[in-house]
Amino acid sequence: MARRVARLTLDTLPHLVGECSSCLFWQLDPVERGRACGHESDELSAWVSQVLREWGSCGRIVYVDDVAAGHVVYAPAAHVPGAAQLATAPVSGDAVLLAQVRVSPAYAGQGLGRVLVQAMAKDLIKRGGIRAVEAFGATEVGHPCVVPADFLLGVGFRTQRSHPRTPRMRMELRSLLSWRSDLEGALDRLLAPVRHQVPVQQPRQPITREADGPLP
Repeated sequence: MARRVARLTLDTLPHLVGECSSCLFWQLDPVERGRACGHESDELSAWVSQVLREWGSCGRIVYVDDVAAGHVVYAPAAHVPGAAQLATAPVSGDAVLLAQVRVSPAYAGQGLGRVLVQAMAKDLIKRGGIRAVEAFGATEVGHPCVVPADFLLGVGFRTQRSHPRTPRMRMELRSLLSWRSDLEGALDRLLAPVRHQVPVQQPRQPITREADGPLP
């Protein structure tokens, strides 16, 4: 199966998995969500357009054989007013908020959630100036808009502020940079013995009269 990851844009917005294509849980506060009833798709398009203009790409979509299989959505907390309704808000000032990670049930168990988190982290590291990612975890089943806390722990987040239902989790981006550096060092050490075993071809010494006597 061929996998590819694409940026979330207005063109790829309809490919969000499941009910997320019309959900405004994170994008609007509860009052504004009530006013947007019946116009959810338009409001979501307006939100993505605004974030793209003011901050840049705010998500990734993973495709398997050109079929949308999952997505991740993230943005600065200022663009995610819905987060204020959670008990462990607000998000730290040095962090970007991971709002959604969803994988279609048909593709569950294939590691696509981890692929999406890694794609997000790679994007944020390239931007520079961002120290961490935070997310609200769900400890109970049944809240489709909040990422399960167990998943967040499994991909490198730690609890920043505890709560029985929606703890706030955090992942330091510098730890990812350190991990990448350690990996590169390990590869160098692994390849070193191989390099030492490669025979070095010695250059042929020119034949000289002084060394071999007169030539016939």
